[in-house]
Amino acid sequence: MIGDRWGVSNSETLRSYPCDDFVASPMLQAWRGVRVEAPAEAVWPWVAQVRLAPYSYDWIDNFGRRSPRELLGISEPQVGDRFTTAGGRQLGRIVSVDPGKQLTGIIMGAVMSYVLVPQEHDATRLLLKVVMRTSRWVALGLSVGDLIMARRQLLNLKQFSERHHRQSTAPD
Repeated sequence: MIGDRWGVSNSETLRSYPCDDFVASPMLQAWRGVRVEAPAEAVWPWVAQVRLAPYSYDWIDNFGRRSPRELLGISEPQVGDRFTTAGGRQLGRIVSVDPGKQLTGIIMGAVMSYVLVPQEHDATRLLLKVVMRTSRWVALGLSVGDLIMARRQLLNLKQFSERHHRQSTAPD
């Protein structure tokens, strides 16, 4: 499908994601990924902070409200917690979480899993998979729209994780 992959390898599309357990026979399957030059423990707090803001194009999906640029020290996510906040509205629910490894939530019928895969040299693959049961034409539109928004989100999470990691490991 158009827009179903960005930044992922074939093997990353073949792996199992937690979201796969929540949607049987999805019409929409979309994978996104980015390499973050920071260890998973530095990336996780930013993924967990998606509960506070979308971290995408704030002027579109957050009505101009700026997503936090610093870690706010929020508690670990729990199943049943809100999944994200956009435009000042709490949206979705967390349906699965393994702190430091994966966060899965449902929002507007779509189930999405953020998965952190540690790499050599203190790097992390930050992977996102989105699945949904919907019509073929809706799936196509959502896939393209999600590509634009999820790409920006992952690049922002990468940037903030790398910057925070550099600052926290810099000599005094």
